Amino acid sequence: MKVTVVGAGAVGATCADNIARRELAQEVVLLDIKEGISEGKSLDMLQASTLLDCDVKITGSTNDYAKTAGSDVVVITSGLPRKPGMTREDLIGINAGIVKGVTENILKHSPDAIFIIISNPMDTMTYLALKSSGLPKNRVIGLGGALDSARFKTYLSLSLNCSPNDLQASVIGGHGDTTMIPLTRLATKAGVPVSQFLDEETLKKVAADTMVGGATLTGLIGTSAWYAPGAAGAYMVEAIVRDQKRVIPSCVLLEGEYGQSDICLGVPVVLGRNGWEEIIDYKLNDDEQAAFNKSADAVRSMNNVLSTLSL
Repeated sequence: MKVTVVGAGAVGATCADNIARRELAQEVVLLDIKEGISEGKSLDMLQASTLLDCDVKITGSTNDYAKTAGSDVVVITSGLPRKPGMTREDLIGINAGIVKGVTENILKHSPDAIFIIISNPMDTMTYLALKSSGLPKNRVIGLGGALDSARFKTYLSLSLNCSPNDLQASVIGGHGDTTMIPLTRLATKAGVPVSQFLDEETLKKVAADTMVGGATLTGLIGTSAWYAPGAAGAYMVEAIVRDQKRVIPSCVLLEGEYGQSDICLGVPVVLGRNGWEEIIDYKLNDDEQAAFNKSADAVRSMNNVLSTLSL
């Protein structure tokens, strides 16, 4: 098993490090356009692996896509990160060309790879990677829902004073501060609805905190977060390479599911060795469906910007 992570910034390096530490592949390749960055970080990881009792070949490469040949899974994190005051949507003009170029170069050497897209604006970048590559829909997956759901569980666990491992909680819709939908109605603690433990006002605050979870960290750190996004990428890689059939909210192409078509949006899917293998229908109520439709409208307007770019 071989996994490539494109982009050796904080998110990409953290993702690669998690993959190596958990021995999810025999070989991990870290690729970046900046001279020496991927080589240096991969060597640092390799030295760390001698202390962590993990045995994985870790290779860094400066823009040499030949070294990524034969990759089973490719994680794309490359592109400009957010700065304070920026939205994910602000990045579309810059990151679209990067993601398209990376996808094309990877496919020259790994035509059977499954792609996980982390670059922002993630929903639109996932749509771009899918449409520009002509790949089967099951092989292009956006990360947003896995990360947003982790943040949702974090805020729930803090409010409930419980282990997040006792929680089931999902976020669907777009990966944006105003487009994601934390499904408080369906969230459970040990199988019991969290609404039995938390009042409506607290649940609304949890949902609101989840939606601005990324922006909160950007304001505190001065750039996009990386520990949780990197771990979320590795979490999805694990579900694929180990064929876990795990249900993870992910950005995938919809063709009528949840009332939407020709759009990549976050929904619960089964992840396994074939990529995403099934969309799970959560049977949304009227309010949730209305929120999902509104989210789709916002993402679709971003997708329409792609036609104005010279790609």
